[in-house]
Amino acid sequence: MWLAGGLFMAWLAPQNLRSVDRLLDQNNPSAFLPFKPALLPAARTLLRYQAAEQNRFYFESWEVAQVMLGAFFFFYLLFGTREDKFSLFMVLFMLGVTLFQRLWMTPQASSLGRVTDFLAAGANSVERVKLHVLHTGYLAMELVKLGVGLALGLRLILGHRQTRSEQDIRKELDLINKANYRHINR
Repeated sequence: MWLAGGLFMAWLAPQNLRSVDRLLDQNNPSAFLPFKPALLPAARTLLRYQAAEQNRFYFESWEVAQVMLGAFFFFYLLFGTREDKFSLFMVLFMLGVTLFQRLWMTPQASSLGRVTDFLAAGANSVERVKLHVLHTGYLAMELVKLGVGLALGLRLILGHRQTRSEQDIRKELDLINKANYRHINR
């Protein structure tokens, strides 16, 4: 669910922004009666702002859901399975990346996005460059989480090799549980 949700969000955000252009490029006269042709650029800017605010809300909500999913998954692996420390570390790493995104990157990107939403399309600004750097960093972190999540999924599905001491302990426990093991005093 965690990985699928991340892929869904990567698809959803650009679709929200493209929906503004799809809406305004249609030739539906009843949709444009309230707008004079001179007001269409202002309407486009306002609708893009609304789509960007919707994306910000979706990302904040998804990050909170990821933190809850990650905490649940970590505690499930810790108490419900026999997974090793490396698998637990992988989940904690993904959870840490998500917390960093939620607590630092998303608020920064949201505030910079609100500043740049009403700038002219071709205008260059320091805020727009910072926002681009944050988006690139966010995307890189999402790709790292995806890679770690896929590696963890493969590790959980295919299993991992047990260390020698784990194998010895399990053999000793199996011997004790055998009913015909004669040298145990009953």
